[in-house]
Amino acid sequence: MNIIETGIEGLLIIEPKVFEDSRGYFFESYNRDKWNELDINQDFVQDNQSKSSYGVVRGLHYQLAPHAQSKMVRVLYGEVLDVAVDLRKDSPTFKQSFSIFLSDQNKRQLLIPKGFAHGFAVLSEEAVFYYKCDELYNTSAERGILYNDTSLDIDWMIPEKKRIISDKDMILPEFDKAEMNF
Repeated sequence: MNIIETGIEGLLIIEPKVFEDSRGYFFESYNRDKWNELDINQDFVQDNQSKSSYGVVRGLHYQLAPHAQSKMVRVLYGEVLDVAVDLRKDSPTFKQSFSIFLSDQNKRQLLIPKGFAHGFAVLSEEAVFYYKCDELYNTSAERGILYNDTSLDIDWMIPEKKRIISDKDMILPEFDKAEMNF
């Protein structure tokens, strides 16, 4: 497993060691002991999976502390642009976003620590997105930021007219009006 630092503290790209041959491939997508050896100590308690079509943009979502979630995200099928935004007020990278292409082909994973908003845009015809969380979903702690807030300057790689956004995500507040406690 190869760990790549992103320049934002705690936000890590994980490249698993993939064994491929004529039959296909195998890799460990998660191994608690190996992660602990690398000083990545997450106790995941919930797994989530979604299927979306081209143009779907989900996010930017997070949960307030004490229900904040760390997430390990990856794509089982297709390709997405995955985005994390630092909400930690004391962080030198506060309000900075990080984007990465995740796909079934590159098998990369992104570890997103607590204190980040998260979202993704589906770039392939369909995508199956999978993530592990270290806290359970809590409706009362759920918050979000408007995906196209101009102050974040995120290029979602989807033409605006082809974006598919949920009604819930369309009414999220802009960054400066969002509730956060990190």
